[in-house]
Amino acid sequence: PPTFLLLGIPGLEKEQFWIAFPFCIMYAIALLGNILLLLLIKTESSLHEPMFLFLAMLAFTDLVLSTSMLPKMLAIFWRGSRQIGFVPCLVQMFFVHSFSTVESGVLMAMALDRYFAICYPLRHSSILSTSVVAALGSLVLLRGFLMVSPACFLLHRKAFCQHHVISHTYCEHMAVVKLVCEDTTVNAIYGLFTAFSILGFDIAVIVVSYTMILRVVVKLSSSGTQLKALNTCVSHVCVILAFYIPALFSFLTHRFGQSIPHHVHILVASLYLLVPPMLNPIIYGVRTKQLRDKIVVL
Repeated sequence: PPTFLLLGIPGLEKEQFWIAFPFCIMYAIALLGNILLLLLIKTESSLHEPMFLFLAMLAFTDLVLSTSMLPKMLAIFWRGSRQIGFVPCLVQMFFVHSFSTVESGVLMAMALDRYFAICYPLRHSSILSTSVVAALGSLVLLRGFLMVSPACFLLHRKAFCQHHVISHTYCEHMAVVKLVCEDTTVNAIYGLFTAFSILGFDIAVIVVSYTMILRVVVKLSSSGTQLKALNTCVSHVCVILAFYIPALFSFLTHRFGQSIPHHVHILVASLYLLVPPMLNPIIYGVRTKQLRDKIVVL
């Protein structure tokens, strides 16, 4: 088809104009916070450590993720500009899903960084050197591109019905798959395989890393040292929860939660791409002393 029509939030068409304002504010905070983080980490040589380099990757990923969907969403809500071309729709779908995958991979890498920092503090800088951090970031980015690209190519070869209305605020994979006239079993299976393999692997690494961290922290003799070690992980745990809880809710309800109102699912799926980019710089800016001090000086 030459174009699709993005419906927005079905059932809340009259309220969309006002819903756009808090979305726009969250996007502005996400832009300001993540750009500030990138500038601070780039200009301050004292922040060129593995944790902050991974945080810079997270900030860049958040910028791409939120920018790939929110401008079009605001155009739908404020101007009624619902039309999107077939190729731009696939491009948007690629960026949304690939950078969601990249964000999950960066969070996994940050969990590994905390594991080495607490369990092997003397070898931390040698294990996670700048070249290793760059290699991890490149692998995470490459994994996202390679895992999501086949889903886009599979859709590009399909025949679509006359019904070209997407009941969503952006081109989400399964929402587009539902418009295909042909058999979509391969698309659905590949989508499930990608989601379960990536989320399953990343969450497993994060859980194992923090289990090992807790085992080491419990064995520390001083309660002050225990609190200091745990405090370095609190920011990362908050960021993980802010990303994975809405992600899992959106993924599961889209496939198995037929009883949940459709507009609730669309709202959560949209917030899932916007709330973490907004919260991540705030959480790290408040919880991390080095960043907090640099922001105050700036």
